Amino acid sequence: MNQSRLTTVALTVLRVILGFLFAAHGWQKFNEWTIAGTQASFAKMGVPASDIMAPAVAVLELAGGAALILGILTRVVAALLVLDMLGALFLVHAPAGVFAANGGYELVLLLAAAAFTLALAGPGRLSVDRALFGRRTSRLAVLA
Repeated sequence: MNQSRLTTVALTVLRVILGFLFAAHGWQKFNEWTIAGTQASFAKMGVPASDIMAPAVAVLELAGGAALILGILTRVVAALLVLDMLGALFLVHAPAGVFAANGGYELVLLLAAAAFTLALAGPGRLSVDRALFGRRTSRLAVLA
């Protein structure tokens, strides 16, 4: 894929900022709310299998955010984060309307859209994926 310098900068900025935000939310679930608190919160919000989903989401957001920052398995991680945000949208935030101040879905929809963009466009030139899989002869070139 022939990407211009502006596209490279745009994908890198999007990937790093999105990764930071997801990592911050994952860190919050571990350290501020604790996993037990996140499980209780998920259960109260009606998230199915909250005992399993809370730690899974916390790990996905923390490790996935770090992976996005570095550009490691970007398309796969971004696709998983899209599913994470769609779950949050439909299971929790949709009934509250658009605005995040009211518990609405504006933030999760924006995070899902940004992750979807990375899942489709890939990590850009400045990424570990590009360094590892960027050769055209690589069987995993789709990751770059």
